[in-house]
Amino acid sequence: MECYEFSFSAMGSNCELKLYASNRRHAREIAQIAIDSVIRLEQRYSRYLKQNIMEDINRIANVGGIIEVDQETSALLDYADTCFNYSDGLFDITSGILRKAWDFKSRVLPKKEDVDELLTHVGWDKVSWRSPELSFQCEGMELDFGGIVKEYAADQCATKCLEGDIGHGLINLGGDIRIIGPHPSGHPWLIGIRHPRDKTNYIQRVELTQGGICSSGDYERCINIDNRYFNHILNPKTGWPVNGLASVTAIADYCLVAGSISTIAMLKEEEGKEWLQNNGLRAYWIDVDENYGYSSPDMKEQYI
Repeated sequence: MECYEFSFSAMGSNCELKLYASNRRHAREIAQIAIDSVIRLEQRYSRYLKQNIMEDINRIANVGGIIEVDQETSALLDYADTCFNYSDGLFDITSGILRKAWDFKSRVLPKKEDVDELLTHVGWDKVSWRSPELSFQCEGMELDFGGIVKEYAADQCATKCLEGDIGHGLINLGGDIRIIGPHPSGHPWLIGIRHPRDKTNYIQRVELTQGGICSSGDYERCINIDNRYFNHILNPKTGWPVNGLASVTAIADYCLVAGSISTIAMLKEEEGKEWLQNNGLRAYWIDVDENYGYSSPDMKEQYI
């Protein structure tokens, strides 16, 4: 059994599959099915594309109307609702509209009045969700699945591989990783965690044989003014970047869950460390002063 690698671009990211199979033909066939599943989700849920379910939802959200959605979208909305409640309102899929004030390609902070105006259109609690009906109680809102759909796609990709008799492999969608069993030898996959301040170095490595691993932090999109980092993770209650943690890497059975955990911990700022520990979650964190730690002592056994 050999490992075959396949690279592709999706969801604004460089992606790769590493699949063990008895021959290249089988690996290529399953890889294409898996890649197609990722592309399908991008076409359905990207806010950058037209004539998809997100455009339909946001057209209704803009005028404060009601729309019925399909089963898959309902499941994602149910998950987003769970994350909103689990995070005390910090994980909020209506907060994407704040991007209209924040340009992370510049070194310029937005005006407070512009952020405050956008905040009047933010709040999952302003949305009525009873599957399959989605109702917006005020005009000018938007939904953005950017915080969950890539991780969901990684899990769907893994499902397609398992259905195609691929029992050993790694899926990497722009750093959102899902493991499908260890190497055939039984050895774990070695995943590097990049330093949030130095993209050329890895601050830690972790061994995994299954599950998902995701990192959230001020890696790429941030504004650096006088050595103060304003990262792209915005608090939906204030409209401003979170502070306290530089990055959080979480491990869970599913990539979707790992991604949500890492994002919620970042949103909780300094309280994120305690939140991870109190909830028994598996994570590695680095704060803005470059201190680091694990959410539980047994986590150290997975890191090398």
